[in-house]
Amino acid sequence: MIGSNKGDAEKDDKELEKSTSHLIAGIIEYLPRSVISKTILKKITGNITVSCLDAGEEMEEKSLPFDIYVQIIDGTAEILIDKEVYTLVLGEGIVIPAHSFHHFNANEQFKMISTVIKSGYED
Repeated sequence: MIGSNKGDAEKDDKELEKSTSHLIAGIIEYLPRSVISKTILKKITGNITVSCLDAGEEMEEKSLPFDIYVQIIDGTAEILIDKEVYTLVLGEGIVIPAHSFHHFNANEQFKMISTVIKSGYED
């Protein structure tokens, strides 16, 4: 894990224990001035990750060659997809299209679960 100084992100690539129930919003906790991610499942064909951002934090803009499904599991998130702003609240989700530039802003704390499916792009 990386330190929790402003601008740093903590990432835990170790998968969750299988056949063990959990509350998805309780997998990670907010840390002041931090972005934290925890891997739920990571495979060659895709991954599921839960992330949380403290108020005032952001994730850098990026583009992936795969669709990404994001669902907010705590708080409210601002997501920019190809420069269009979307505000998602608890329970809402959105598909970020493959090759779209996207960026997350935390105007307030939020947690999200993201799912990337890598198969099906062989065409």
